[in-house]
Amino acid sequence: MAGMTQRMREGYAGTGPGAITPDGCAVELWARLTIGDEPEIIEAAVPAGARILELGCGVGRMTRPLSERGFTVTAVDESPEMLERVVGAERTVCAAIEELDLGERFDVVLLASFLVNAGDPEVRRGLLRTCRRHVADGGLVIVQREGEDWHDPGNIPRESVRGDAVFRLVASEPIGPDTYSNLFEYVFPDVRWAHTFVSGRLTEEQFAQALAEAGLAVEAVLTPDRTWVRAVPVTEQ
Repeated sequence: MAGMTQRMREGYAGTGPGAITPDGCAVELWARLTIGDEPEIIEAAVPAGARILELGCGVGRMTRPLSERGFTVTAVDESPEMLERVVGAERTVCAAIEELDLGERFDVVLLASFLVNAGDPEVRRGLLRTCRRHVADGGLVIVQREGEDWHDPGNIPRESVRGDAVFRLVASEPIGPDTYSNLFEYVFPDVRWAHTFVSGRLTEEQFAQALAEAGLAVEAVLTPDRTWVRAVPVTEQ
């Protein structure tokens, strides 16, 4: 969850070895984690060879696979420590997402890592305005969001296994209307990291409304769990 301004950092913290970014992300952790099927989802949803603006790229876990698939990627993150690890980008930009204005537009804008579920609605508006500002007419915005049941008490605690690592959502406590403080653990045989972060629950209707406020509209849901969505810019009549 990289690329946040000071306003978004409240309620965020991280523990474990190595550098910790202001939003609580551990650089060494994200450099260690393998990528899942995210590049395949994106590749199937966008035109071949597209110019992609990747917002909140972190250490570039998706950047390199996308570049290897023939995409030209501009990778954006506010953490210099994260950007030092990025491989495969045409260029990297160190900036907070909400403040970004490159003065150009891209075939595809990518907002992954559940950033759209920012706990502060004003931050969410800023993220989506940046997406709209940088997507070309006729372009696409690819968004990864939390599932609607992500914070349901019956689903917490829960864990998953990837290789030799256990990912565990330990707690998700309500701290306001549709807003939660979450504690996530990443446990390896030799090391453990923890990340506390705030997220906002979005129903389908709330998600669509947030997009509409930024001048975007859902075009397609890309995965069975409905967490990956393709949106398009709305042109004023």
